[in-house]
Amino acid sequence: MGLVATSAKGIATRRELLDAGVSSDEISHRLDTGALLLEYPGVYRVGHRAPNFESSYMAAVKACGDGALLSGMAAAYLWGLVKGKPPPREVTAPKKRKVAARWSPQVCRNGAQRKGIPVTTVPRTLIDLAPRLNEDQLARACHEAGVLHKTTPAMVERLLGQNTPGSKKLHAVLRGDAQVLLSKLEKRFSERLKAAGLPLPLTNKLAGGRRVDCRWPEHNLTVELLSYTFHNSRYAWEQDQRRQREAYERGDEFRTYTWHDVFDAPEQMMRELVELLR
Repeated sequence: MGLVATSAKGIATRRELLDAGVSSDEISHRLDTGALLLEYPGVYRVGHRAPNFESSYMAAVKACGDGALLSGMAAAYLWGLVKGKPPPREVTAPKKRKVAARWSPQVCRNGAQRKGIPVTTVPRTLIDLAPRLNEDQLARACHEAGVLHKTTPAMVERLLGQNTPGSKKLHAVLRGDAQVLLSKLEKRFSERLKAAGLPLPLTNKLAGGRRVDCRWPEHNLTVELLSYTFHNSRYAWEQDQRRQREAYERGDEFRTYTWHDVFDAPEQMMRELVELLR
C-alpha cells in the first residue's frame, strides 16, 4: 500500500489498493483505525491530513477517473503561472462525474504531468485563464509561461478557437496589442519616462517574432529591462544576446537597463534616452 500511495502524493484509489493485494477487509480495517483517510468515495489519503495542496489536487484528479486533469486556476498555480495561496481544487474530466468541476473530452486531450499530477498543458491552462483574469494578470501568466516553460504565443494560438471565452483578450495579450506592464521594473521605467516628458514605448509587443520589453518603432529603438530573477541563467543570457542581434537586424538601436539603472542611479540612462528619443 505504501508504494502505491508514495508514488501519488500519498493518495490511492480503492482499485489501486485491491490491485496491490490489499483486501476489502483490510481497507475497511485501515479506514476504521485511521491508517486510511477518506478523501472522496473510493479515494484515500494514507496516514494523515496534514495540509498539502499537491495531495489535495491529486485526490481530486483521481476521484474523477481515468483521463481527468487538474485544470483552471489550480493548474495555473501548479505550473507557477499565478502566485499566492493554492487555489481550490478544479478538475476537468473526459466523462461526466459528480465531483468534476468541468466535463470536456476536448480539454482532456491536452494533458501533461506536473510533479506527478495529471494537469492541463501550459497552453491549454492559459486559455482556461483568459476569461478569469484581467489583461495585466493574463499577461503576467503568459510571461511566466514563456520564462518557466518556453511557451510561445504560437503554441497557445494553435489551441485557441475563435469563440473560446476570453479569446479576444488572450489574442491581444499574445500579439502585444494590449498595453500592459508586467513588473515593478517596467512600471518604474514608465514613470521615469513620463516624468521626463518622453514618449512611452510599446510594451511586451512582438517584434520580429519575439516579444520585447519596450520598443519605439518611430525612433528605431528597442530597450530590454533586465532583472536578475528572469535573466540569471545561461538560457536567459543567450536569449538576451539574440534579442540584441534581432534589434540591429531590424534597424533599431538597442539598450539594456537594470534594476539599479531604473531605481537607484537613473541619470545616465535618462541622458541616453533623451538623446535617443528627441
